[in-house]
Amino acid sequence: MKILLAPDSFKGTMTSMEIISFLEEAAKLHFDPLEIVKLPLADGGEGTVDTLLFIKGGKYEWAEVTGPLGEKVKAKYGIIEDKTAVIEMAQASGLPLIDRKDRNPLLTTTYGTGELIKDAIEKGIRNFIIGIGGSATNDGGIGALQALGVKFLDEKGNEIGFGGKELGKIKHIELENIDRRIKESNFIVMCDVDNPLTGDRGASFVFGPQKGATKEMLEILENGMRNYAEVIQNELGINVNEIPGAGAAGGLGAALHCFLGAQLKPGIDTILDFANFDEMLKGVDFVVTGEGKMDKQSIFGKAPSGIAKRCRKYGTKAVAIVGSMGEGAEEIYKYGIESIMPTVNKEMSLDEALSRAKELLAGAADRMFRFIKVGMEIKSNN
Repeated sequence: MKILLAPDSFKGTMTSMEIISFLEEAAKLHFDPLEIVKLPLADGGEGTVDTLLFIKGGKYEWAEVTGPLGEKVKAKYGIIEDKTAVIEMAQASGLPLIDRKDRNPLLTTTYGTGELIKDAIEKGIRNFIIGIGGSATNDGGIGALQALGVKFLDEKGNEIGFGGKELGKIKHIELENIDRRIKESNFIVMCDVDNPLTGDRGASFVFGPQKGATKEMLEILENGMRNYAEVIQNELGINVNEIPGAGAAGGLGAALHCFLGAQLKPGIDTILDFANFDEMLKGVDFVVTGEGKMDKQSIFGKAPSGIAKRCRKYGTKAVAIVGSMGEGAEEIYKYGIESIMPTVNKEMSLDEALSRAKELLAGAADRMFRFIKVGMEIKSNN
């Protein structure tokens, strides 16, 4: 038996490698002989740096940067092949850096993400892979651009401040002071969604609530984002609303594309290509993937859907183990996932589920492999 274990992390509870360890131990109880192939996954969010360094090797770098609410945070990024920086915006501007009660996308900034880019540039790096999942921000990426020298001016010619509340004040953009080394650099952005910058599927309305936005905040953020898009159209000649993924990370996708010339690519496909996943599938009996919560968003560029599409292409069965299932989770069956095994085994609070995450995962992994083994035995007896 040869099994490929390729889960994403369970955000805030377990890393991909921790999940793989539990899956491996459970599989050993049910299959002998057994060969395990390990591929920790990320789709541009938490774990992206660790995943690419696992695949390619490399080293970690650390920098003190500005956190989402202006506090100083210690953030890491990776350098692979001595020439490419791998940056997770969540390291500097992510939700895990803010207590739930303090979340406020009117105030949060991506400034620290820009500082990470600048730190790598100072070290001579000119190639960048940037994962933009897990953001706490809805500032259109202006913070990151401010860190790199872009000036956003209000109607009086004064520089605006930080956060989504400032987007509606922008009247003019000055590019004269942008770091000149940006022009020498290449940027690939790992983007796990295709949402536009504005509108019902845009950055504010779709992702704002999880970042702490109230109904009143959403209107302010959306109006500000529309103004931002209009100024970009007028001054750069780019219709940002036609760019799939521009709304990712609260509009950071738009900023990196329009101002740094970044290519927006599906994060999971970037990871799978780096790992040479199609070759890894050869001889594999089945694949186990997964994520913290599977719902209707999972089909839009998330790790399990990326895995499912590749597996279906080569006729390899794939199953998913997840922390929980939300509305629309079953949609992923259409893309190649054969079955979903949630870890929660009874009614419980979110706090209990999180505190017992490892115990619940171990139990769910055992149940999943029991089902698979029984299915194989039934098939062999027919």
